[in-house]
Amino acid sequence: MKKIFVSAIALLATLSLSAQDFTAIYNEAATAYSSRNFQAAADNFQKLIDQGMEAPEAADLVATAKATLPKCYYQMGGAAFQQKNFEAALQNFAKSAELADLYGDNAQMQKANAWVANVYQVQGGEAFNAKDYAKAAEIFVKGYEANPRNTDMALNLAMSYCEMAVANNDMAQYEKGMDVYENVASMKGPKYDADAAKAREMMTLYTNNMVAKMQQAGDNDGIIAMADTLLVKNPANPVALKVRLQAYADKKDYAKVIELGEEAAAAQLNEEDRGYVYLALGAAYNAKEMKPQAIAAFEKVTEGPALEPAKAALTELTKK
Repeated sequence: MKKIFVSAIALLATLSLSAQDFTAIYNEAATAYSSRNFQAAADNFQKLIDQGMEAPEAADLVATAKATLPKCYYQMGGAAFQQKNFEAALQNFAKSAELADLYGDNAQMQKANAWVANVYQVQGGEAFNAKDYAKAAEIFVKGYEANPRNTDMALNLAMSYCEMAVANNDMAQYEKGMDVYENVASMKGPKYDADAAKAREMMTLYTNNMVAKMQQAGDNDGIIAMADTLLVKNPANPVALKVRLQAYADKKDYAKVIELGEEAAAAQLNEEDRGYVYLALGAAYNAKEMKPQAIAAFEKVTEGPALEPAKAALTELTKK
């Protein structure tokens, strides 16, 4: 619960103001608001709150002032945004959200925070389009904090982190990007379906990019560690399960591939990715001279690039 502290001067002022005085201040504020002089309206509504909050006869007027003051700053934020004065827009929208939160207007607070996010989205977009991903991420993260459900900005933030990760082989930035993508991918409802699908697509893309760089360096343990970190946050992450399995296969740790294979296959979202998993699993069984299990695994590869190698392996295994 928030506490409001009133200065001694404001408290003393209530002793000398009458109900008529409070009404006059309110009327001045209301007239300014209706004339779209929102700064004057805000000043007078604030004055009414400061001087009338301890006066019972002003209670109704103060309540209206508290409801209207956040809207004054919201309107000033909108005007500044239209004029492309983004700093002023941010200040006013943030002030609107702060006051709305203070006075218990959750709907107004959400509206104002959404516009805080919109302003940061515009500012970050300039850096993003210039491929200055570090600056873009610095701006986008502020907007993301204000409105995590702005999926356009969230996707741009995640991409900014991941572009830095791939360029600099920076696992910390990669993990930040994956966290944001995971949040978007988990959003439910028709409104978010397309963006959730995009998030999953980009998670696969950037994970594969990071894996490719580590494979070139022969860093299978690094791939496994990366996958394990992702799986702590989402144990059913299909991409992490698949790349971890492949890393164990590349290490020729066939026992581990056999241990993890069915779990990884069950988590995949399409037959092509499931085929890669069963191809690795079949090869592991074959290496362990477990012919029936190898055949069963290869037979589960039904489509995608893994299909032809699986067919070739089956031909060899079923030769008389």
